[in-house]
Amino acid sequence: MTTILNKPGSTRAKNPATTAQPAPAGLAGIVIADPGALGLGAFALTTFVLSLSNTGLIPGAGAAVVGLALFYGGIAQVFAGMWEFVKGNTFGATAFTSYGAFWLAFWWLLTNPETEAAAGGAGVGAFLVAWTIFTAFMTVAALKTNRVLVTLFVALTLTFIFLAIGAFTGINSIHAFGGYLGLATAAIAWYGSAATVINATWKRPALPVWPLA
Repeated sequence: MTTILNKPGSTRAKNPATTAQPAPAGLAGIVIADPGALGLGAFALTTFVLSLSNTGLIPGAGAAVVGLALFYGGIAQVFAGMWEFVKGNTFGATAFTSYGAFWLAFWWLLTNPETEAAAGGAGVGAFLVAWTIFTAFMTVAALKTNRVLVTLFVALTLTFIFLAIGAFTGINSIHAFGGYLGLATAAIAWYGSAATVINATWKRPALPVWPLA
């Protein structure tokens, strides 16, 4: 995932996680748009819709998220991750590609109810625990990016923890609380997406991300 920073006297958007890394061979002089706005936006919107269902606020959102999980949260976010590889951003490439794959896997579960039924609560819980572990060590990596991403990954880690507990125990209130954490996570990711695209378009840091490195 990427961030927007401007050096004093410069109008070009910078990414603190990648500015020290040389451009890949053959790409020198080619300006590549920041994939972070797409990746964060795809993650935020899909998470928001699913979380409306998890909280119980809009139960029908669980059906509406199927297409989003495949096309926006899944395919579009994987594309963002691939472009982060091109830009040399290891963090962004790993995060976007992985969470894009998460949404594709989630889409598969939703569209193959026999698989979800066979997994049961324990199987889904194990799936969520695995993503909790991944998100936790990505949170450590985020400590060298900016405060927006750190806050995002902390919120996402907590979301996975409570959703996993809810899956294992079957306690609806815990599952719903995980949904509310998901709404908070989506809001933070949307802010990061907005900061990336607005700062790049306006060519100045209009929305702060509070860099840490």
